[in-house]
Amino acid sequence: MTSQKTIAILGAGESGVGAAILAKSKGFKVFVSDKGQITPGYSKILNEYHIPFEEGKHSEERILEAIEVIKSPGIPDTIPLIKKLNDLNIPVISEIEFAGRYSDAKMICITGSNGKTTTALLIYHMLKKAGVNVGLAGNIGHSLARQVAEKNHSHYVVELSSFQLDGMKQFKANIAILMNITPDHLDRYDYKMEKYIDSKFRIIQNQTENDAFIFCQDDEIIRKELNQISIQVQKHPFSIYECLPKGASLKNDELLIKNENIDLNMKQNELSLKGKHNTYNSMAAGIAGSILGIHKEIIRESLSDFEGVEHRLEKVPSICEIDFFNDSKATNINSTWYALESMTNETVWIVGGTDKGNDYSELMDLVKEKVIAIVCLGVDNSKIHKAFDGVIDTIVDTKSMHDAVKKAYELANDEATVLLSPACASFDLFKNYEDRGDQFKEEVQKL
Repeated sequence: MTSQKTIAILGAGESGVGAAILAKSKGFKVFVSDKGQITPGYSKILNEYHIPFEEGKHSEERILEAIEVIKSPGIPDTIPLIKKLNDLNIPVISEIEFAGRYSDAKMICITGSNGKTTTALLIYHMLKKAGVNVGLAGNIGHSLARQVAEKNHSHYVVELSSFQLDGMKQFKANIAILMNITPDHLDRYDYKMEKYIDSKFRIIQNQTENDAFIFCQDDEIIRKELNQISIQVQKHPFSIYECLPKGASLKNDELLIKNENIDLNMKQNELSLKGKHNTYNSMAAGIAGSILGIHKEIIRESLSDFEGVEHRLEKVPSICEIDFFNDSKATNINSTWYALESMTNETVWIVGGTDKGNDYSELMDLVKEKVIAIVCLGVDNSKIHKAFDGVIDTIVDTKSMHDAVKKAYELANDEATVLLSPACASFDLFKNYEDRGDQFKEEVQKL
């Protein structure tokens, strides 16, 4: 009997609790184990659903009794417990994989080193505007598993990290979107770029000729990988440099989207999201909408009235004619490159945090062109100094958001912009990138 089978869940965050609710609804015995402390909100939900759990430890004897284990994406595959499960041939999967078994909804899945959150939210905005019964899941929104258990959506927009993709076996995206691939999280992949690339390309696994793959034609790594593999899926590339017969292109400052369902022309300056990276995001979202049969006027409207993503080049109200941008979500060099590239004024750049192996030389040309002063915000700013001392005349160190914003404001002239785009993780001084961005906005408003 299914009711006699146990599923163990490692991690009691959004994905773990959602998986627990779905597993219980399908008649499994469920045991949730979190090595850290479970937040009160999630422990309350588990108690409400009468789901047994533990915190502060992993009781191996109970976990090893399970027929299957659902693992939080934040738990590395290299920990001893996961290795033991693998040795015992007990399947270890992701919450997304588990949820996919119990849903026949259309899955629109987005991954990439950068841009996936904005693109996912833009597609979700478009489908909601078109009246589609759609859920938002994965890295954003609510757990896909919980929505499958409690909702009846016909479509899901799912943002997927490489960690989530690693735990997926049979799950299939009806529409897979790959925004770009740049070095990130390499510590989880033995510092081997090919392993990270393979992880990102898992988004197209199990796709057939009836499914769609939307990808950036301008990304050298994606192009190279596609030349080495054979896939049957319908390809929909997008490019700002090439005029493509199918997909999305940029020509004479016009966005063009063309395929069997659509022929749309739209002035680039009509897009609500500015900058090169956001043009890519708009292209991917527009193609996805067209494949789903969304009317082109709804697509046009959605691309022109979308309000953007919090902490991603988020405009903060100006102070004394100085513009402030909160780009706290930029936790790697590539994200910050796009942020600097989109700046149209002289810029005071707030940068720093927990370094992820950054190579700041990739930003050198943009920094020379656009940055008039650097405000370092981190416990250890030595790498930033090593990269830019002698390149930028003014580089100052701060260890709190209050001091960073105050100093940046003092350094900005009447026509300069202050940009928080850290290129680093936030954990040296902040809880997470949201906390960092929220503190930035609070301090700007105090000026």
